[in-house]
Formats: sequence, C-alpha cells, structure tokens
Amino acid sequence: QVQLVESGGGLVQAGGSLRLSCAASKTDFRTNFMRWYRQHPTGRREWVAQLTNDGHTMYQNSVEGRFIISGDMENNTLHLQMNNVQPEDTDVYVCYANMKRDGQYIDVWGQGTQVTVSS
Repeated sequence: QVQLVESGGGLVQAGGSLRLSCAASKTDFRTNFMRWYRQHPTGRREWVAQLTNDGHTMYQNSVEGRFIISGDMENNTLHLQMNNVQPEDTDVYVCYANMKRDGQYIDVWGQGTQVTVSS
C-alpha cells in the first residue's frame, strides 16, 4: 500500500508565500504523473497543477504565474511553491499520484494539508 504524506500547510497573509511538499512511502511502483488538488469544504476536488515524469507542467488558470509545481518523479516527491497567495486560495491541498508497476495502474491520494490565507 503506497501512502502520500503532505506537509507545509498553514496560515499565511495575503501576498505571502507557502511551500507544500508531498512524499510517497517506499514503493516499487513508478510514477506517471503527480498533481496537487484543492478540496473544497463540500468535499469536491479541483486539480491545481500537474507534473509528469517527463517534466511537463500544467496549471489551472487561477494559479498560473503564481504557483510553481516541482518534484522528483524517480523518488516520488512533489512540491508546490505558492506565491502571492490570496484568500480565495484557502482550502485543503491534496497530493495525488498515478503510478504503475508491471502493467498495473493505481491512484494514490494523500490526506491533505490545510492552507489558510488571511486578508
């Protein structure tokens, strides 16, 4: 069973910065891509940024130019540098990994880390 653990959330003032990290437990699964999602109080998840194992990144329009996703797919680690954060960025941020091994694909979710931006 692969586990993802996030860290780095907290309270930050609008205009400030925060860096989230995500690390997977030891596994022989290989990562295809990893994402950061935000989870609304209703439970609905919305993807924020994606990093593939060939280095391509994608962002939601709302964070493009402010957030930077990075990581090491070989070691199954992921980061999200959040700059110029705004109150509307407040949410629980959840790490996700799509992994494979011998033709088997799995989806792995973290528990999430709370980000709160004060105005």
